[in-house]
Amino acid sequence: MEIDSKNEIIAYRRQKAHELLNEVQLLIDNKLWNSAVSRMYYACFHVVSALLISRDVNVKTHSGIRQAFALHCVKTGIIPVEIGRVFMKLYDKRQSSDYDDFIYFKEEEVIPMFRQVLNFVDEIDKLF
Repeated sequence: MEIDSKNEIIAYRRQKAHELLNEVQLLIDNKLWNSAVSRMYYACFHVVSALLISRDVNVKTHSGIRQAFALHCVKTGIIPVEIGRVFMKLYDKRQSSDYDDFIYFKEEEVIPMFRQVLNFVDEIDKLF
């Protein structure tokens, strides 16, 4: 990947993550808890993919990004384990939210999760 193209993709994915965080706030304001969880995951997904690309780790799938993040960022100590767990837990919650029947997230679960996601994105942003 050429440097200009790489930097453009990184910038785009980081911007996309922040746009999704704005969407999450709208979903929370409208008490759309499951959708908020899904969008939180995608915000994290985009910022993690930007981080991996910045480190020349190119992965195409959700599970691949999850594994590469654990291997290249958490295991190496670039990201603290407790911060890394946010993405791992959110991956599972998004899977349940999108694919399982009768999964209903509640405000008391989503609001603290959103605070964790904001911190997660902020911690990764510091690495750029």
